[in-house]
Amino acid sequence: MLPSELIGVLFAITSAAVWGAGDFSGGRATRRSGQFQVLVISELSGMAVLLLCAALWGESFPDLATLVWPALAGAAGAVGIVCLYRALSMGHAASVAPTSGVIGAALPVAFSAITQGLPPVLRLAGFVLAFAGIWLIARPALADTTVSRQGFLLACVAGVAFGAFFILVAQSAPGKVFTPLVVARGSAFVAGLIMLRATRQPFPSLTSNPIALFAGVLDAGGNVFFLLARQFTRLDIAAVLSSLYPAGTVILATILLKEKASRNQWIGAGLCLAAIVCITV
Repeated sequence: MLPSELIGVLFAITSAAVWGAGDFSGGRATRRSGQFQVLVISELSGMAVLLLCAALWGESFPDLATLVWPALAGAAGAVGIVCLYRALSMGHAASVAPTSGVIGAALPVAFSAITQGLPPVLRLAGFVLAFAGIWLIARPALADTTVSRQGFLLACVAGVAFGAFFILVAQSAPGKVFTPLVVARGSAFVAGLIMLRATRQPFPSLTSNPIALFAGVLDAGGNVFFLLARQFTRLDIAAVLSSLYPAGTVILATILLKEKASRNQWIGAGLCLAAIVCITV
């Protein structure tokens, strides 16, 4: 692996760690506010941080044609979150979460294979190990493994939406990081407002849920590291390694909340480590 690709791998792994912390914080935030309210608050805080970073780095906005991609990516991400939350609210998290996670990671791999060609066999093996690891880590212990047809379809839509986010946001203008993500989060914020209106929920006070604000900052950070990774390596490598974020969520829950990870989740974590080795060799 070239030194530049190794930098991309490190950025992608960092993205997974930051996203994992963001998901952990978002899960805690939904215990205080509704899921759509958490979505709106977190998108707003993330957008504010990205705007500040863009101003500090003096990064200008790309042309209008290029901004279409991050705008679509933000909308896709919002759809994915809504579908995932809806599917999880119906129960059967043991099937819903891993289904959406694996599909979201697999789509960029298929897209890269079409546009850039297949990677080496060892790297493909790493992708397979990563998919298996994501599946095992995302499955809660002692959960009902049955799933309704509607729940399965929602999980598939969520996975497709997350995969679309990876693909679309990666089409942003080369060399730009913060401003495309500002547009993406702005699009997701508008989608969140529409969901609030549709469910007749009030707009939340920004001080009502500090954890949601923090989750938004972490999620924005994960987006930044993913885009940085994409600038140094292939989309499939950046997307698959960034998709290992459930491992970070489980580790934080184990350390901070003293939750016990199942044996399958520890096996999944081991598979993710093996995947990283295969992908980076």
